[in-house]
Parts: sequence; structure tokens; C-alpha cells
Amino acid sequence: MLLTSLTKMVLINSRLSESIMRNLIISLFLVTTHFLNSSERHSLIDQSKYEVYKDIVWVSKENFDLSLDIYVPNSSLKKLPVLLIFHGGGWLICDKSIMDQMAQYIASKSEIIVCNINYRLLSDLNNTVKMNEIIEDVFGSLLWVKNNIHLYKGDATQVAVTGDSAGGHLASMIVNSGDRISLNNNFAESLKFTPTFIPKVSKEKILEQMHVKASILSYGAFDIYAGANDGFETYKNPFWSFSRSTPRKIFGEGFDHVNNPEMYKAVSPLYNIPEAKKKILPPQMLLVGSNDRLTTPESVKDYFNALQAKGHQAYYWEYPGKGHAFLDSGKNYFLGTNFERDAPEALDKMINFLNSVFK
Repeated sequence: MLLTSLTKMVLINSRLSESIMRNLIISLFLVTTHFLNSSERHSLIDQSKYEVYKDIVWVSKENFDLSLDIYVPNSSLKKLPVLLIFHGGGWLICDKSIMDQMAQYIASKSEIIVCNINYRLLSDLNNTVKMNEIIEDVFGSLLWVKNNIHLYKGDATQVAVTGDSAGGHLASMIVNSGDRISLNNNFAESLKFTPTFIPKVSKEKILEQMHVKASILSYGAFDIYAGANDGFETYKNPFWSFSRSTPRKIFGEGFDHVNNPEMYKAVSPLYNIPEAKKKILPPQMLLVGSNDRLTTPESVKDYFNALQAKGHQAYYWEYPGKGHAFLDSGKNYFLGTNFERDAPEALDKMINFLNSVFK
């Protein structure tokens, strides 16, 4: 699991005090990220090949705006397929900006519209956001795109989703559990999700719009229940420190993985893979670096095998010599990533996969 491996990397055997170590981790993670300047980007991304619409507010929840960026390739086609991107960061840190270069690359080298999306984090709204609400944001963003992307030449019938790390988890929740919709906002009772954005259409139409053509899951986290057992909701998980938040239960006080395992499993894609006889999932591509110690190849293979065992079409690609977060913008010296060096080969494979799906 991501948090177990990262905990071992930065916490085990430390002789520093807890507060000093937390501050050190924050500094290492945040300070070592460097975003490429415009001259460096020019060699990799041709910005003349697309138009970008930045920071479109797609919903506001409790006066907290959620936005997305839309990248539209310059194309003679009247309608273009669409890809939604959900960023990583352990559900506690980062925003859509870490996927900027991925979005730019795809938009400049394909005829696919890219929507780079913000969702609430657990640490937002004074550290009160629940895990099911993050999933409801992601569900809502898909519904917003399906109902508005025609304004940007998008084809609402040709939509795929992708995400890395925590974003991979969220993309897989759309695929596995996008039909578990309730309009009553009662997740604790129904284990169903109320999308943050609800279009003015029938529930049957909403369920139809939750369908996507494909998903690409990059070094995703698929078992929140096991994460809770490993200490996700404690200081063992350094992402709470990264976000300068106090560890807490991800569904709020009164719920925990011991007494309410069904809630944790309901937000875990691993426990929600249907039999293909009952529900056929769209084609899925799973990626992971061979040297990833945060989300290990073994954990991604386990999920890949579970999909195949249930009869679903899935592809697995292990990126030789790469670690975690190889799709993130810029350079991160702490993780050893460099977008220009690491991302293009993986992104080219993604584009080829999407082109085969969209045809």
C-alpha cells in the first residue's frame, strides 16, 4: 500500500521528534517540486495546437468553488472525444495543476479534448470533507462534462476517465460504482453516492450519463479498507502532515473501519468489481512503474488480475525503471521524477489506447 511504503521511507527509525519530522517531510515534498518554465515546455508541447479555457467553476459546495481546465485541440472535426483527468496526492494534497503538462501534451498530440479537474480534498473546509464526498465530486464532474462539453466541441457519448495514484482510485470508482447513485445524500445508510453536480434530467438519464468508454488507471490505490487497517487515518500516513491537517476518520467521527467496514469497502474499487455477466466494464489500461515503492507493481497486478477474473477487458503495462508519480508536471527531486524524461512514453501509450477505443 502507498501509505505503508511511504511511512517506511520517511518515518521508520527516525530519532527526530514527531513535530520536527512532520515539518521536514512537508519541506522535502513541497520544496523539491519544480515546474518547468515556458522555454523548457516548448520543446515538448506545442501550445499552438490547442485552446485552453482555464479555471471554469463547475460547482460550488459550501461556498467552496471547484474548477476545471478544458483543453480543446485545434481540429477540423465537428466533435471530439473527451478525457477527464483526476490528480493524485493521497486525497489530501495537490490540485489539478500537477496534471497541467499531461493535459497539454495530450491536447497537443491528439484530437482528444482534455478536462483537468479539481475535487475537494479531505483537508478542505477545515478538514471536514469525507471520502464519499470526494467521490461525489468526481461523479458530479463527469455529469457536468457530459452536459456541458458540447459547448467546447466535445462529444458527450465519447468520454473516458483517467487519474494517477489517488486519482486512479477516483477514476476506477466511476467505472465500478458509477451506477450506485442516490439523490438523497445518505451515504452512511445507503452506501450510494449523491453527485455534487446533478443535471436537471431523470435519474435514468443520470445513470446513463455515468457510463464512460474507457479508463486509464496509473499507479492507482484500490483498497481504502486495507489502507485504514494500515493506519491511513493516523500520523502513520504522512499525507496528513503534508496537508498540515490533524489525522481523523475519513467518514467523520462515529465511523471507523472496525465497526463500519462496509463504508470503507464501498469506496474501495477492489470490492466493487461486478461479474461481467451482470455488468460489463469498459476497457481499462493499468500503468505502474517497475520501481514504484508507493503503489507497488504487485498491488496493481492484484487489481488487474481481479478485473480479469471477473471477465473484464484490461491491459497492464509496467514502465521499466520508473517510480511513482512519473506523470506529474515538472521535476520532483524527492520522488526522482522529471516530466520531460518520464512522461512521454507513457502518454503516447495512453493516446494510442484511447484512439483504439474512440476510433
